Amino acid sequence: MNASACLSGIRPRLRLLALAPVVVIAYIVTLIAIDEFFFASNRIVIKSVPVEKVGRHPQSTIGTENEDPEPTKSVQLDFERVINKTLGFEKVIAIGLPERSDKRDALELMASLSGFDIEWVDGVKPSSIPSKAVPYGIDPSAVQDNFLGSWRGHMNAIRQIVEQETGSALIMEDDMDWDIHLKSQLRDIARGARRILHEPSELPHSPYGDDWDVLWLGHCGEPFPETLEENAGLSSESIEKMSAKYFIQDDDTVPPYSQVSQLVDWSQYQPQTRIVHRTAAPICTFAYAVSQRGARKILYGLSVDGLHMAFDNSLAQLCRDAMYGLGRNQSSALNMKCISVNPTIMFHHKAKGLVASGSDIQNVGGDGSVREKGETESIRWSIRLNLQNILAGKRLEAQF
Repeated sequence: MNASACLSGIRPRLRLLALAPVVVIAYIVTLIAIDEFFFASNRIVIKSVPVEKVGRHPQSTIGTENEDPEPTKSVQLDFERVINKTLGFEKVIAIGLPERSDKRDALELMASLSGFDIEWVDGVKPSSIPSKAVPYGIDPSAVQDNFLGSWRGHMNAIRQIVEQETGSALIMEDDMDWDIHLKSQLRDIARGARRILHEPSELPHSPYGDDWDVLWLGHCGEPFPETLEENAGLSSESIEKMSAKYFIQDDDTVPPYSQVSQLVDWSQYQPQTRIVHRTAAPICTFAYAVSQRGARKILYGLSVDGLHMAFDNSLAQLCRDAMYGLGRNQSSALNMKCISVNPTIMFHHKAKGLVASGSDIQNVGGDGSVREKGETESIRWSIRLNLQNILAGKRLEAQF
């Protein structure tokens, strides 16, 4: 066979080979079209929960007009950083015992549907803490429950922030619940924190401002600093400094006041009002953010220098001492700058099932009692209680 004959036989094959990718692509497109036609209506698309709240929410501060000055477009965009994958902080950290896979399953699902990421720091059992590592001021034989384990778990998270030079982090316990509209709430809280601490920059490094140590977002309840007993009798000027507040009004995520902590006299305020204020004395450390500066102060004040109370009470005392100094134009030991939100926007969830499974700190439910339905105090549009509704594409439900 001569060369021309060979070439004439090869050319048709080459043409067929050249057409092969086109045929394959056409085949794939056809399959996709068939799949979409017959099956698309049966697919469930899972989306994260909405960012925006239901109601209107203008803001104001004491001594100013009822609404913020019209922000520039760049400032408006700056507040949008709170809706990123770390809620405007550099990290979101959850603390929990590694064997409590049930709590991690729930928290990871909730965070995923809320649109943010979690890093885990393992909780600590008190039996693993040698007596030599117990901080000055604590008698291990005199403390109850998981006093030291809880403290060490939080301190490990704080130390990690210091070690890694993290600019800021939100720390939460592993049984947390929050409102479906968390990101919208945080946008308002960021405005309030900046206003109360007189943030000088329109575009600070953190959307919450650059002059805070602790943002207390989840607690059991808290009074206002001007109502603390040690501040009775202070001058009106001193009271005014410590009682600065930023009001988030017409907020549909605020529960009826009968459903929140009564450490505040809510009869003085319009319904659906949430307040950002200087921290007085919160109970519980369900969820709180720390800056790098704040983490260093806490590591010193609650470990290196010693410890005299449970972790939540000790952290609250650092903030309370700062208010004591502010009211008297004095410096406190660490000059903490702490901001709180009231009512709280995060609270621990009591899951359905064995009551004894609820806490890794306290010994409760030893009688084998069972909770038939989960519940979360103080959170109106609970993400935990709406998980099934979100996954099934059903209407979201408010607790109260």
